[in-house]
Amino acid sequence: MPVEITWWGHATCTVEDSGVRLLTDPLFTRRLAHLRRRRGALPPPEAALADVVLVSHLHADHLHLPSLARLTAGTRLLVPRGARRAVPGLARIAGVRSLRVTEVSPGDEVVIRDGVHIRAVTARHDGRRLPFGPQLSPALGYVVHGTSTTYFAGDTGLFDSMAEEVGAVDVALLPVGGWGPYLGPGHLDAARAADALAALAPTAAVPVHYGTYWPIGMDAVRPHEFHAPGEEFVRRAARLAPKVAVRAPEHGERVLLP
Repeated sequence: MPVEITWWGHATCTVEDSGVRLLTDPLFTRRLAHLRRRRGALPPPEAALADVVLVSHLHADHLHLPSLARLTAGTRLLVPRGARRAVPGLARIAGVRSLRVTEVSPGDEVVIRDGVHIRAVTARHDGRRLPFGPQLSPALGYVVHGTSTTYFAGDTGLFDSMAEEVGAVDVALLPVGGWGPYLGPGHLDAARAADALAALAPTAAVPVHYGTYWPIGMDAVRPHEFHAPGEEFVRRAARLAPKVAVRAPEHGERVLLP
């Protein structure tokens, strides 16, 4: 059975596999601190419906408490180990919404139901709660094993053991940009994401983490850094990994991948 991916913007995707609906790094807001949603309508209420939510790290654009508060009571939530200690609001929301929170570290596996399990993997990224949070939790990626195998990279830089740790995958959701005119360490731009794609060699890939949020007042500052990463990734992927089917959906678009 193919896997269905809906990209809601930034790092937020719905992954549907084997009757399980997973949601990555939910961010359902028009404005976050100095960031404003510049492209794509806000996701509809059904975007918050999920059996399992995967949170890659503690940055507020990935672990966004008001967005988690929209989840249905009883939703299962996988977060980096130490997240509840580092972000006290997470425990409060989990209690109010009856969310079932499981903390994981790289290498941990969580069985969702027969035939579907999730493995946490390493991400090279400063995943602490900024601006002053201590380094209590690792940044993570997740590999969803169902009928297909889907890798959600979260936020990460390229590292030598990525392909070995992730293993064989059918679909890769790779970050290709960010929310500002410059990317610091621990990120993939379109070029490095294409290098990662060539190493991972999945059957299909979707670029994420670009073209959604941009700092207020910086619309004219290096705008190509906001608009171009998805298209640039598609071009570079065609050269470096020509056997991989790359789809760059619009915001809210659902794609069916082999």
